[in-house]
Amino acid sequence: MLLNILKLIRIKNLLIIAFTQYLMRYAVIFPMLESKGFESQFSDVNFFLLVVVTMLIAAAGYIINDYFDTKTDMLNRPKTVVVGKHINRRSVMTAHIIINIFAIALGFYISWQINLWKLVYIFILVTGLLWFYSASYQNMFLVGNIIVAFLTALVPLMTVLYEIPPLNAKYGEVLLRLNENFYDLFFWVAGFSIFAFITTLNREIIKDTEDFEGDNAYGSRSLPVVAGIRISKIVTISLSFITIALIIFTYFSYIHIPQNINYIAIVYIIFLLIIPTIYLALKIYKSKEKNDWKSAGDWSKLIMLFGILYALVVYYGFYY
Repeated sequence: MLLNILKLIRIKNLLIIAFTQYLMRYAVIFPMLESKGFESQFSDVNFFLLVVVTMLIAAAGYIINDYFDTKTDMLNRPKTVVVGKHINRRSVMTAHIIINIFAIALGFYISWQINLWKLVYIFILVTGLLWFYSASYQNMFLVGNIIVAFLTALVPLMTVLYEIPPLNAKYGEVLLRLNENFYDLFFWVAGFSIFAFITTLNREIIKDTEDFEGDNAYGSRSLPVVAGIRISKIVTISLSFITIALIIFTYFSYIHIPQNINYIAIVYIIFLLIIPTIYLALKIYKSKEKNDWKSAGDWSKLIMLFGILYALVVYYGFYY
């Protein structure tokens, strides 16, 4: 029973969410603050609760998605189906509601702690999007893909949204006197969010192409079903090269310093981001069977992981 519950809530994905948010805090946010002589004003306890809220809302999203997707999943990936086979549908729906209520209440508490209770609206918006995505949006042309990409991008961004307000409250006078701000902190984390958005969008379309048979049978309006496999290949290959272009632009615009070249960053970007993304584009181009698209999807996950781990390169740049 426990294994089925862990499978239902996608425990591996939830751990990646927690890992991502902790990386943003300790490998990007903290070093940047210390380099300017500031200290975080968002407590470790509240940050932990923020991570818990993010994981809970994601878990509730996975639960409701499986609830509505049972029929198509029986065609696309029958071995992974839990709802209706191992856990009854009423229990799944009850768990979804309870988890969301608890997560939103906890989100309100964290927001109130930094005197910005209105931030709880973000959690309410996300839970609503996840419900409507599962119920209908995922079957609408590209809408579901964009929603998933947007919600994935929010994972790293939430860390800085809750970090900056307490900093401004604490150091407001100092910032005015020094003509300083925390925009660079926001933009660094936003860079990871943009990478998460575009790579997730790419992966979602790849996954839709892998699931073409089941989606087509149940009337889904995914890109492969509406426009065909060939157009889906063009879109995903284009997104791959857009990713490469954005990485190169970001490096030369914000990372490259002629007087102090970070060779570790160069090697990491070339061999763990650019070359794997080129290889992904080639895999997509050659994909014909369902297993080919599954392999491309797995490779896209690896690229997303490498993107997250670039935070360690940022950390190294500040301390070594």
